[in-house]
Amino acid sequence: MKMAPDIDMIKSFDSSYFLHPWQDCNSESSDYNMIVRSEGIYLFDANGKKYIDGPGGMWCVNLGYGRTEIAKEIAAQCEKIPYSSPWFSSTEPAALLSHKLSTLTPSDLNTVFFTTCGSTALDSAIRFVHFYFNCLNQNDKKVIIAREKGYHGSTLLSSSISGKERDKRYLDTIGNGIKFISDINPNLRSLETSEKEWCNIKVLELEKTILEIGPEKVAAFVAEPVLASGGVIIPPEGYHQLTWEICKKYNILYISDEVVTGFGRLGHWFASEKVFNFIPDIITSAKGLTSGYIPMGATIISDTLMTDIKESKNNSELLFANGFTYSGHPVAAAAALKTIEIMENEEILQHVQKITPHFQKRLKDLGKKHKCIRDARGIGLLGCLEGYSDEKLNEEDRLAFDHHFGSLIDKAAEKRGLLLRPIINMCVFSPPLIITKTEIDLMFDILDDAVLEVEKHFQ
Repeated sequence: MKMAPDIDMIKSFDSSYFLHPWQDCNSESSDYNMIVRSEGIYLFDANGKKYIDGPGGMWCVNLGYGRTEIAKEIAAQCEKIPYSSPWFSSTEPAALLSHKLSTLTPSDLNTVFFTTCGSTALDSAIRFVHFYFNCLNQNDKKVIIAREKGYHGSTLLSSSISGKERDKRYLDTIGNGIKFISDINPNLRSLETSEKEWCNIKVLELEKTILEIGPEKVAAFVAEPVLASGGVIIPPEGYHQLTWEICKKYNILYISDEVVTGFGRLGHWFASEKVFNFIPDIITSAKGLTSGYIPMGATIISDTLMTDIKESKNNSELLFANGFTYSGHPVAAAAALKTIEIMENEEILQHVQKITPHFQKRLKDLGKKHKCIRDARGIGLLGCLEGYSDEKLNEEDRLAFDHHFGSLIDKAAEKRGLLLRPIINMCVFSPPLIITKTEIDLMFDILDDAVLEVEKHFQ
């Protein structure tokens, strides 16, 4: 009779053979918490300890854990038809999902190109942009403008348009054809500069960058509505609408990276129009699309762009030679359809809108209470606590100081049963959208106590 491996053996296998994302390869051992069970907003480790999943997986488990409806839908689809090549056929779930998404997106964003994740959704968006201008015989429009601190993925192309410079210390990226504009974080402005003035400065920088490169060479501007992995950075009011207007002025496409903000995180299916008052040319999504139950992404393209291609003077075959073995995977599509159905039936968007004020109040109150917290910021069910950094230190020492602060917060919270996502001197959280007011209070009570412990190290 085959014996199941014990937990120590499993952890040994993990340490010896599993290279995790963002793992320190210089570390002699990797001691990752072994999660063995989950339910609602909670995870349970091998010792039976219970944790609130503060990051909601990786910004993705929007409906929480233990959703048997999704699991059964996945199993049923696996039995019915687990796979069919999207090159030669289609399936009912993929067709139904593409139609359903067209009813949820802003305006005329109705053409859905299915991908495997957010990274490949961004890759596909960039490839489509180049394809679009090539079809229109505007072959010089290639340059992509992105923002410092933005994050768009881990494939070579998507990581190259990501602006988190510390992620690139030991990895090569593409430099040609990509231009970054500066960090939009309003907290970086001087005391004499209003947020409106800061917004205008950043919008003007985009226009100046376009003019320096030449509008005939710039293809697209890529931006997250909220810079999630950059530390939950919320652009100044009006920023997105004004940058969209600049893009329209110079015939530049606007790609809105809604991998994190899509599917309810800010209380709407998508945040671009409903929260930030602009309609992009292309939206990329993933994560909450299937509530993290199975990998899937989508690049959603406006009818206007598709019509432009069809009406172009290019009479040759307009072959968009981009795709993946698992584009429109029927099992993933079935999971996405069930996810959307649950969100509608349980009125998840309305729930998020209802509890967001309490979530944000608890977050801001925590920032006001503790001197070691520089900033407490958030929007919807997204939050970030940023610790004070010692500006008197040189860059290398300050980075070490910041990492130490983030590590202390992370460990203090985990000890008390709350998982966070540490990012240098910040901790970010995006709990499952099903979280209740009582659970929000529990989460922030734990975080309050954890910060109190850490604060003693810096007195």
